[in-house]
Amino acid sequence: MAMNLPSLNALRAFEAAARHLSFTRAAEELNVTQAAVSHQIKHLEEQLGTPLFRRMNRALMLTDAGQTLLPAASEAFQILAHGVERVSGLGHENRLVVSTLESIAAEWLVPRLGRFRLRHPEIEVVLSISDTLVDFQRDEVDVSIRYGQGGWPKVAAEKLTEESIFPVLARSLLESGPPLKRPEDLRGYTLIHEHGIELWPEWFAAAGVPDPGDIRGPTLPHANLVLAAVIAGGGVALGRSFLISGDLRDGRLVRPFAASVAARAAYYLVHPLGAEQRPKVRRFRDWLLEEVARTKKRLADMAPAEDPRPGAD
Repeated sequence: MAMNLPSLNALRAFEAAARHLSFTRAAEELNVTQAAVSHQIKHLEEQLGTPLFRRMNRALMLTDAGQTLLPAASEAFQILAHGVERVSGLGHENRLVVSTLESIAAEWLVPRLGRFRLRHPEIEVVLSISDTLVDFQRDEVDVSIRYGQGGWPKVAAEKLTEESIFPVLARSLLESGPPLKRPEDLRGYTLIHEHGIELWPEWFAAAGVPDPGDIRGPTLPHANLVLAAVIAGGGVALGRSFLISGDLRDGRLVRPFAASVAARAAYYLVHPLGAEQRPKVRRFRDWLLEEVARTKKRLADMAPAEDPRPGAD
C-alpha cells in the first residue's frame, strides 16, 4: 500500500531551508514568513516521525534523516520544474505571434488568415501591430512581416515579394469626375500622398509626363488611411499593387492607366536565426509563400482594363 506523501508546501519549505541552512533565507526565497516555514517543517517532522534539523543557538544543521531526504526532495522538484516547463513550452508552441504593420495586416494578411486556420487549426495566430522593428526576445514575437529594404542585422529576412505602384481611384469618382483619357488629366483630380513615400513625379515621368506641374495634395500617414480616402472617393492615390489586389478584384478601386513604377521597398518575412526549424514557423512560412504566389498571379491576371474610362476614344 502506497504511503501518503507529505504536502508539496511542506516538502518545498524543507528543501529550501535545507539548501540554505536557514529558515529566514528559505522564507525570503518562497516569499512567505519565517513562521510559515517553521510551521511547515514542524508538520513534516511530525508526519515522518523524526526530526530533520538540529536547531542550535545561531546555526541550523541537518539530521541524518534530513541529509537523506534533501537530495531526493531536490531531485523531485527539479523533475517537476522540468515537466512544468515542457508543458508550458508545448502550449506556447501552438501560439504564433506575428508582428506587422497595420496596413499589411488590414489590407492583406487578415483577409487571408482564415485559410491558414483551416489548414492548421492547432496553431493560434496572435497579431501584434507595430510601426517599429521588433525585438523578438523582448517582445515575445515569433515572426514579423516587414516592408523595407532588408539587411537587418542578427535576424533572418526572406524576401516575399516586390511590388509596383500605379494610380487608383474609386469607380464612382471615375464616373463623376473630369474626363480621364491621358495621364495629364490626373491634374484635374485631388492627388493624395502617403507620408514618407513620394513617387508621383516618378510615376508621371514613367507615364510620359516629365513636367506634371503642381501635384500637391493632402498627405496621410499610413497606406491604409490613403486607401480608405480613395475608396471613399476623396481623390486619386498611388496604390501599392500587393496591398490593393483585393480592392482591384472586387471593384472598389479602378486602375485607369497601365504605367507603373517599382516600389523602393519590398515585403520580407523576418524571424530570429534558426527559428525556421520550429514547426509552427515553418508552417506559417510555407503558407505565406503560397498566399504571396496567389496574390502575384492574381495581379498578373488583372491586366489594366483596356478602357476603364467613360467616354474614352
